[in-house]
Amino acid sequence: MKLSDFDFDLPEGLIATRPVKPRSAARLLVVEGDKLRDLHVRNLVDLFQPGDRLVLNNTRVIPARLTGVRRRETGQGEVEARIEVTLLEPGANGDWAALAKPLRKLKEGETIIFSPQLSAKVLRIDGGQMYVRFNLTGDEFDAALTEAGNMPLPPYIAALRAPDAQDNTDYQTVFARVSGAVAAPTASLHFDDELLAALAAKGVSFTHVTLHVGAGTFLPVKVDDVTTHKMHAEWGEVTAAAADEINATKAAGGRIIPVGTTALRLIESAADSDGNMYPWQGPTDIFIYPGYKFRVTDALMTNFHLPKSTLLMLVSALMGKDRMQRVYAHAVKEKYRFFSYGDASLLVP
Repeated sequence: MKLSDFDFDLPEGLIATRPVKPRSAARLLVVEGDKLRDLHVRNLVDLFQPGDRLVLNNTRVIPARLTGVRRRETGQGEVEARIEVTLLEPGANGDWAALAKPLRKLKEGETIIFSPQLSAKVLRIDGGQMYVRFNLTGDEFDAALTEAGNMPLPPYIAALRAPDAQDNTDYQTVFARVSGAVAAPTASLHFDDELLAALAAKGVSFTHVTLHVGAGTFLPVKVDDVTTHKMHAEWGEVTAAAADEINATKAAGGRIIPVGTTALRLIESAADSDGNMYPWQGPTDIFIYPGYKFRVTDALMTNFHLPKSTLLMLVSALMGKDRMQRVYAHAVKEKYRFFSYGDASLLVP
């Protein structure tokens, strides 16, 4: 499989820079085998069946974009330099990997001050990244970061406009609970409280899992033979209760439908080859491309993905590469809105 097999032409005007309001008013391209239907997210109430179980990623996006000053003592006194920092992912010990502009101005051991409450010490610089330790932890860190930081919009949106206060709401799911992501599980952005309540009344159940989406989700594939691509690792957790709920639904004949590729990758990581779910916690670098045998996923709700991306490879594994090429050609022709703030698809093999 070549990288060019997953390419398509996307007019820039189809890249959504704001979500539609209300959330459930987004368009929904329903793909059932070779049948395509143009609907809206609110129509999910009619599409899902009693006994279906949606798997939702309850990760919470942190305001990971920070502006600070580096202070350094020189022979002529203290000098300052402005530093732009993007947090990438937390380490097991509470330190953070981050990008910095300009990185060349930083030295190990220096402190970057982001606000009167929040600062970070540069522990080391390696491979174009830096590793920092903040002066706060726990709830105090979360509060100070919320005050000082901005939402980390994806690069294809950030290239078109700057983040603002509205993104603090728009780029967060209504069921976000566990802080740690630096990118949103974007298919879940289409759900509001009213839609969730209507689905519950229909007899649809929900299971919450956690996968902290990292900035690596936006990294391009750089190899021509896609089977040699190495995925970035992201931390996730499937609790014992979540595993039991999914197993019970499967045993009762219900469908397991992850909302978003992050939820799908996590439950596929936590299932054995027979489709049995187990409690699971740790990093996953699962790479799903055509030829993969799905263990527990029966259908998928997801947004429209970048050309040549691992996520386009994932949906091609679920639905077939040729079929997804036709689906994306239809989406472009019908002017569906693409990427994080765009429209959605429901993929039913």
